[in-house]
Amino acid sequence: MRRLTLGASALAIAATLGGGVAFADEDDVTAWRLFVSDHAEPVVKVIDALDGDLLDTFKVEGPATLHRTSSGAAVFAVQGGAGEVNAIKSGIAFHDHGDHGDIDIDDAELLHVPIDGSKPAHFVEVQGNIAQWFDGEDEVRVFTEKAVLEDKLDVRTANVGAPHHGVAVPYQNHVVVSIPNPEDASKRPIGARVVDFEGNTVGEDVACPGLHGSAGSGSLYALACDTGLLLIKQEGGAPTIEHLPYASSLPEGSSSTLIGGKGLQYFIGNYGADRIVIVDPSEGENGFQLVQLPTRRVHFTVDPIRSRFAYVITEDGQLHKVDVLDGKIAQSLKVTDPYSMDGHWSDPRPRVAVAGENVIVTDPLNAKLHLVNAETFAEAGEIAVEGKPFNIVAVGGSGKVHDDDGEEAHAHSHEHAHSHGDDQIYKGYFEDSQIKDRALSDWEGDWQSVYPYLQDGTLDPVMAHKAESGEQTAEEYKAYYEVGYKTDVERITIDGDIVTFFKDGKPLKARYASDGHEILTYEKGNRGVRFIFKKVEGDADTPEYFQFSDHKIAPAKADHYHLYWGDDRAALLKEVTNWPTYYPSSLNAKEIVEEMMAH
Repeated sequence: MRRLTLGASALAIAATLGGGVAFADEDDVTAWRLFVSDHAEPVVKVIDALDGDLLDTFKVEGPATLHRTSSGAAVFAVQGGAGEVNAIKSGIAFHDHGDHGDIDIDDAELLHVPIDGSKPAHFVEVQGNIAQWFDGEDEVRVFTEKAVLEDKLDVRTANVGAPHHGVAVPYQNHVVVSIPNPEDASKRPIGARVVDFEGNTVGEDVACPGLHGSAGSGSLYALACDTGLLLIKQEGGAPTIEHLPYASSLPEGSSSTLIGGKGLQYFIGNYGADRIVIVDPSEGENGFQLVQLPTRRVHFTVDPIRSRFAYVITEDGQLHKVDVLDGKIAQSLKVTDPYSMDGHWSDPRPRVAVAGENVIVTDPLNAKLHLVNAETFAEAGEIAVEGKPFNIVAVGGSGKVHDDDGEEAHAHSHEHAHSHGDDQIYKGYFEDSQIKDRALSDWEGDWQSVYPYLQDGTLDPVMAHKAESGEQTAEEYKAYYEVGYKTDVERITIDGDIVTFFKDGKPLKARYASDGHEILTYEKGNRGVRFIFKKVEGDADTPEYFQFSDHKIAPAKADHYHLYWGDDRAALLKEVTNWPTYYPSSLNAKEIVEEMMAH
């Protein structure tokens, strides 16, 4: 690939680059990557969006449609004609630490977990759960992004009645699946139902003829059909489905392609060849707005950074910036030569993605990518790409690194998570006057138990590391942590004052309030502080109390924690041998090992 031109804004970025990474403050990094599939060749190219360099080329089995996960850690290449799905590790990962976010940058990698099947089609990811649909099969396959990133594939399947061109939306213990047309499975589905992984149907089927197209926005997922949208949400237990009919004021028509808003909760769908419809689900039937386009629509996407805007490329080669709040086109710019929508549906035509400050438009017949500044809506340059660059997704953002010279962003070792301020406090030596009350927000987030990693051997290097300087063997340390980490609560989420405990995938939810703190003195003479929270209301099986211990004694965001829970506040304070331990769910196994060994 050869760099052609860059606009002034892109040149300003390029001037700050170090190995394709832009540095703002001394420890802030911005990185964006474009994953681009070719229309004719079975390859996926990885391109640095900031300087246009080709970083890697991955050979796959056939021309691919690309999907990125919400975390951006993985990109999936769905090759319908070749009967295969490949996963690519993006090499860009983010870690939320409350007051800041960290970025890790590594090489992209084609993972060794290909998924073969008959006519792979719709790909859906919800909170790290992935459903890959196969048109030629009567089961949908469900797996997790986390397992894929570890080069594993722990697949569960759910029955979909009969092979058909449908869609599935995955949750922890359930899947929403489309219902095949009983008269002719080759026609579009007629509705949706909730099923579990044991083959049971949960609740009533919901009719929605001509079902096609799906997208997520915030906590909602939507399916489009001839009569409106099916809105799916989960508030504990099985997901529920609600039908939202099109507004009576709309002209005849329907949506068959959906995208979901980021930052704002809305959906955009096609509505005829030269219109789009913006849907605010909170407004019910009054939440539909039509936007007329000058010519037929080719492709559209939302801006994940500037939440009120979306972009549509039309067959006259114009890119349109749509204000979703005002329901109108705000700006237009001629970007490519015309691409007629006549001909075969799969002919090479432009696709649109957003990478940082730029909107990227593929131009397959001219072998280039066009960059448009999202703020000024002016041309910002172009990148030459051999072949016919077609489908595109962007992964990236900004975060902190903790490398003094900023040149080895990808070698970030997570030592930040263990800068505990005062090592003496971390070790349990402090004055009572230093203790301050803490709010539940210090532990807000999505947390995973490390006990499974101890059981499957992932943490063996940590035990060996402890043995190198400790007084026990690696085997003795493992036995000690077997007692300490043991739990059947594999995941905990904390959102405001709502805490959800997941046991065997089943959520138990309750509201908690602070109940003060207690100071414990241990046999070695050091001390610890338990921050205690009491249940106000919620599911009966949730504990009356739980107590945090995370080596901190004043307000600060937790990077991991030990947790004690039960119905007897005083008895819990005597528990010092079993302390289930939780790390952010965004961390994979390798990263947890790095975090622990950095202690």
